Amino acid sequence: MQYLYYSGCSLEGTAQEYDAATRSLMQAMGVELIDIDDWTCCGATAADSTSRLLSLVLPARNLALAEQMNPGLDVLVPCSACYLNLKKVEIKVNSDPALLKEINAVLAVENLTLTGTTPVRHLLDVLANDIGPRRLARKVTRPLHGLSIAPYYGCQCLRPYPVFDDPEDPRSMEGLIRAAAADVFEWSMGPKCCGASQMNTHIEIGLELSGAILAGARGADAIATVCPMCQMNLEAYQSKLSRQKGVPLQTTIVYLPQLLGLALGLTQESLKMNLNLAVTDGFQAKIGNCATANAAAR
Repeated sequence: MQYLYYSGCSLEGTAQEYDAATRSLMQAMGVELIDIDDWTCCGATAADSTSRLLSLVLPARNLALAEQMNPGLDVLVPCSACYLNLKKVEIKVNSDPALLKEINAVLAVENLTLTGTTPVRHLLDVLANDIGPRRLARKVTRPLHGLSIAPYYGCQCLRPYPVFDDPEDPRSMEGLIRAAAADVFEWSMGPKCCGASQMNTHIEIGLELSGAILAGARGADAIATVCPMCQMNLEAYQSKLSRQKGVPLQTTIVYLPQLLGLALGLTQESLKMNLNLAVTDGFQAKIGNCATANAAAR
């Protein structure tokens, strides 16, 4: 099983642990990730307000590079914002020949051509549907018994393109969490917005949205995420929100591949858990208990 891999900027900066965990998990599952040569920024959230064409050409360039490398492989994208931008181009050019021609006129400067035939896949889609819970469960060596995990999807991996799950009632993480032998924390906040870039422009709105998610997860051992921005918003403001709300909102926030990697017996070093901003002592104690129980069972 092979995929062309678009890591994106965040996974080389503030979300290095997401990249490391994704690569480690996929290697453990026998999946080969092939980095797209000479990839560049997808435009993030800023390009669209600067130029409509720029916001399309930036992700299109990366897809054209992917097609040039291996047109038979899907492009796997862990970052939800990157996924949204690349997916938008895939969908738009397949329904708008004039737009494809306009984009290719720009890409011609680099002797690149986009056909729009390479599927863009979110990491969660690949984990849930290509690898699947059954295959994952067969690789589990450290069952996460006793851990309650709140699956958090955020907005961009499912909106506005509900390709692999229901954006109003997503369930694609649940089978994976159960395959790791953890319990799924029942809540309604999984598809709710974390505040996204409002944390930089209207922080009071961002704090209210992230605070509601953290409050909704009280009783869970951790929140599992699949988006660098969601991860940052839920991690970085826990102390401030706890003071504002007058209740303790300290909660472990992990990327989904980190959680699954722990169940597969991967080390915290290989998953770069040391880079997570919010990992509670209680969560670490339960992970230690899982390791001890597994060793005793052997």
